[in-house]
Amino acid sequence: MFPIKNTVPTRFPPVVTWGLIAVNCAVFLFQISLNPAELEAFLYYFALIPARYFAPLPYGGASGLVDYLPFITNVFMHGGWLHLILNMWTLWLFGGAVEDRLGHGRYLAFYLLCGTAASFSHAALNPDALVPALGASGAIAGVMGAYVSMFPLARVIVVVPIIFIPLFFELHAVVFVGIWFLIQLLQGTVDLLRPSTGAGVAWWAHIGGFIAGLVLAPLIRRSERNYRRYYPDEGVLGFDQWGRR
Repeated sequence: MFPIKNTVPTRFPPVVTWGLIAVNCAVFLFQISLNPAELEAFLYYFALIPARYFAPLPYGGASGLVDYLPFITNVFMHGGWLHLILNMWTLWLFGGAVEDRLGHGRYLAFYLLCGTAASFSHAALNPDALVPALGASGAIAGVMGAYVSMFPLARVIVVVPIIFIPLFFELHAVVFVGIWFLIQLLQGTVDLLRPSTGAGVAWWAHIGGFIAGLVLAPLIRRSERNYRRYYPDEGVLGFDQWGRR
């Protein structure tokens, strides 16, 4: 089940979302330009290695404020082309509507806060992990949390490939995101119940970022005094101003 269309209209260009996508792509292109030794050093200093903060020496040892930069810098790094493309597509799909309702500055702060919350969630639940964690998934999960809190009944158009035949469906945002969140929760619980080195998908980063977005978005959303209500004819593709039929 892959989302391909967000039906919520926007008034302003999503310049912050464009900027975030550009930065993520630039960092990834820099990553793949490094030789193996340089990449290893780059990951050590900028990806998130939970054992640096929670494990005893010789693995632990973070002390100064700069040592905690990976809690945010890892959000701009990716492990491969597919990882990057899927994350950036999801950010593009949902980020514009959230940015439109929060405003550019608040949206950027919101994105960074969600990314940081995701990093802390992953580190706290994988304290001995030595494998570097990286990716924008946790911050983007926060964007999805904000989206569903503001537009629960908006339709998300998804494609489900059956062998070679693509089938298209409309799902309420709360259903689509609810299914996604349930998968994260189940997978994260399984990871807690079995020995893990911290490798693989950072499920709890997704969960932490999503909850942060769900909680923060209603608190910082622009008031109606600063943002005029949509008129009924301002919807898109037959959907109303809230992305509903």
